[in-house]
Amino acid sequence: MTLFAKLLPKEGNFFELFNQHGNYIAEGARAFGLMVEHYATPQLRAQHAAEVDAAERAADSVTATVNRELHRTFITPIDREQIHGLINAMDDVLDLMQDAAEVMILYDVQRVNDDVTRLAELCVKCCDRVRHAVSLMPRLREPAVADSALKTCEEIDLLESDADRALRSAMSRLFREEEDTRELIKLKAVYEHLEAITDRCEDVANLIEGVVLENA
Repeated sequence: MTLFAKLLPKEGNFFELFNQHGNYIAEGARAFGLMVEHYATPQLRAQHAAEVDAAERAADSVTATVNRELHRTFITPIDREQIHGLINAMDDVLDLMQDAAEVMILYDVQRVNDDVTRLAELCVKCCDRVRHAVSLMPRLREPAVADSALKTCEEIDLLESDADRALRSAMSRLFREEEDTRELIKLKAVYEHLEAITDRCEDVANLIEGVVLENA
């Protein structure tokens, strides 16, 4: 490659990298859901927790690549701050998911109740919607695609609201019914981590909505 070619402006492959990261978010969420589903089986619990870790590490690599590309790329497909904010918000989703899995194992949570299962299900759904919204970003200039992205972001907002309500109900039951103080502290931490995952998904949705509206 000539020096002139190297100096030419380029847009980079940010949308492709976002899509890779979104796939890792969905992959990690599925693994986390399976960990909760099979929590009573130590071998499967450990296997799926390791899958969450693997997805988080792979996503970290994508995040690092995006940040490197930002320094190398003269022209970007969307605003640089939007790229930086979006990839870091996406990374926060998987970081929290990994933290939630670690909390459950390191705190030696003895059982998974219906509230953990419900919150985990909402996390998985939120993460899948994030993956879908991110996958639409390369074609946001098409009105139908932009509308679909906005609809998906609305779905994420609704799921986050469902998680808020589920958290409040779970906390109420926990403090009324759990007699083991240590188990109460453990479950409270798990509930809060799971709800926080949906909060970070909503952050991603809000950023994507901003990109859609600015490029409509």
